[in-house]
Amino acid sequence: MTLFEARQLTKVFGGLTALSAVDLEIEAGTIVSLIGPNGAGKTTFFNCITGLSDPTTGEVRFQGDPLVGLKPHQIAMMGISRTFQGIRLFAGMTAIENLMVGTHCRTKTGLWGAILKSQKMIDEERAILRRTLQILEFIGLKHKANEWAADLSYGEQRRLEIARALSTKPLLLLLDEPAAGMNPRETQALMAMIQQIRDQGITILLIEHDMKVVMGISDRVVVLNHGVKIADAPPQIVRQNPMVIEAYLGNA
Repeated sequence: MTLFEARQLTKVFGGLTALSAVDLEIEAGTIVSLIGPNGAGKTTFFNCITGLSDPTTGEVRFQGDPLVGLKPHQIAMMGISRTFQGIRLFAGMTAIENLMVGTHCRTKTGLWGAILKSQKMIDEERAILRRTLQILEFIGLKHKANEWAADLSYGEQRRLEIARALSTKPLLLLLDEPAAGMNPRETQALMAMIQQIRDQGITILLIEHDMKVVMGISDRVVVLNHGVKIADAPPQIVRQNPMVIEAYLGNA
């Protein structure tokens, strides 16, 4: 079943075309990697999906519903969540507080329920606490639930940002260079975690420069170069594509 599709997605900044008529379909339950040299348009593609930047032309659909023109919080409520290339945690909050912020789009208690401390609000808070602790346990950070996000190691902060994205209950999770700055042991653990997330029924689209990660976990690899899609195939085929090799290595 097709979960997500972009058709002829184009983004122009002034005289620079960051994305040029990109088509992409993602089947539910798959891991798709979006790769390409620096400046290929990968993060711009993520921004156009999540409402941080409107495409110049083209359409984006999630479960058949159009996304273009929606605000980021509306897209999150529909079931798409993301991380960022640069970590964007709330440094002055604890690990568990960061996750509880992520659950906001799924809460149902209104203003008066919060003011009056209704039983519905109390029950909802307890359910949120249980879920956030479960997620922290899943990513291996339950023992640091009450530590400040700023005090966590770099690898732990990367995992916490993924956990916060998971707290929104996404159907499609977008990961922007999740392995950046990680050592080999952390990277191996990340690969296992991404596969476990997929096994929970969450579809994944990730941007990644670490080819061991890309080739090790992807069902499909999509390659952008100067905003143009030049390949879309299983990893073993993409790695042998002359256009992909040239994009990364040049005309040596």
